[in-house]
Amino acid sequence: MEQQCGQAAGGAGGQGSLMGMLFPLAIFVVIFYFFIIRPQKKRQKAQDQLLASLTRGDQIVTIGGFFATIREVKDDSIVVEIADGVKVRILKSAVATKRAAAAPQQKESAPRDESGTAEEEKN
Repeated sequence: MEQQCGQAAGGAGGQGSLMGMLFPLAIFVVIFYFFIIRPQKKRQKAQDQLLASLTRGDQIVTIGGFFATIREVKDDSIVVEIADGVKVRILKSAVATKRAAAAPQQKESAPRDESGTAEEEKN
């Protein structure tokens, strides 16, 4: 009988230690989420947006390191040209990055005043 009473009293003390064990576990789960799961979801979302934005003429780099130009876009694959006249069909998921298109270079014009003449022309 005394043993049963002692166990009942000890059970209440065990509840506190259970909370003491769960709190660090909960902190670990939160840290795990913010440092591993959330960044992975952001990367996956960015990759999905990249694949959805692929159009004909885009310059890409594949996961194998090939530089290519997209010639045709299909549902799950694309046809790319990796050299003059060399076309290859690859999966969209094999696209690592889209290269920025080279903007045509324009001459910078001299600043103009309200009359439309350049500052250099006045001098």
